Amino acid sequence: MPSVFSSIINGDLPGTFVWRDPQVVAFLSIAPLTPGHTLVVPRAEVDHWTDLAPAVWAHAGEVARVIGAVQREVFDAPRAGLIVAGFEVPHTHLHVFPAWTMGEFDFRAATPADPADLAAPARMIRERLTALGHAEAQA
Repeated sequence: MPSVFSSIINGDLPGTFVWRDPQVVAFLSIAPLTPGHTLVVPRAEVDHWTDLAPAVWAHAGEVARVIGAVQREVFDAPRAGLIVAGFEVPHTHLHVFPAWTMGEFDFRAATPADPADLAAPARMIRERLTALGHAEAQA
């Protein structure tokens, strides 16, 4: 049975995507820590990040770095948070989010988002990614 992330990647479940390439995708979390909280997910369904092929791990990290820099800019955040937890879904994913305090690194503070509330942050991230030359990742 595919993970919920594989179902999102395959289009069987909805996702608010900001990045798609042959190795990874990125879409907004439905339980964001802060507005713009994005999950960078390898297309390969690998449970533990330590089991990812080194090239996929490196690429996922680079995509997370690019998205984090964009989040800092478009949300005027002093930091971009990065967490690899792995307990929620058995499919490697990197949580990338704009951060203003250490308290925002607490998943107990995450609340389900109305899907309509994800559209504006996603648009802001996609527009800046495109302006930085990452339009190919928007398809």
